[in-house]
Amino acid sequence: MPGEESERSDRRVERLRAGSRNGGRVGVTYKYFGAPDGATAARVPISMRPEELGGDELGMNGMFTKIKPETMAAMVLTGIEGVPLHKVPPLELVVLHPDYAVVKLPMTVVDPLRGIGEEAVGAAAFIWSTVPDRGGPRDAFNVYQLLHEWQDFSHRLHEAGHQPYCLVWP
Repeated sequence: MPGEESERSDRRVERLRAGSRNGGRVGVTYKYFGAPDGATAARVPISMRPEELGGDELGMNGMFTKIKPETMAAMVLTGIEGVPLHKVPPLELVVLHPDYAVVKLPMTVVDPLRGIGEEAVGAAAFIWSTVPDRGGPRDAFNVYQLLHEWQDFSHRLHEAGHQPYCLVWP
């Protein structure tokens, strides 16, 4: 029906507007997931959208966020490992498609979180909240919550024997 298509389009425009308030790119969403290898991670259907993700095809218990993978890598490596911001390694591009991209994050972005406790997560959140000239959340409590989610995600990846990947789409 013509009205149904228009209504769906209106909802999508509203989602894109909501995503633009965070100061990032308009409506970009990041789905972090685990996969055993790049070939598996690359099999991401073109038509996938946030409401369609989360099943076995991308590994259960993935993680949605508006935080870029480069920022997630920097948060962990700078806050926990003490790596200077300019020495955070680049991400590996697995798939570049006009509608989406898949990137692989280095294991050094998830491994450090598995062996640390509450105090270290809090310290990392505080450190990241004070780093000048960087993107991502600035409030230490928000960073703390995000690092806890990332810590849970790293445990799930390790248990499954998977590597971290991120699906990026507008």
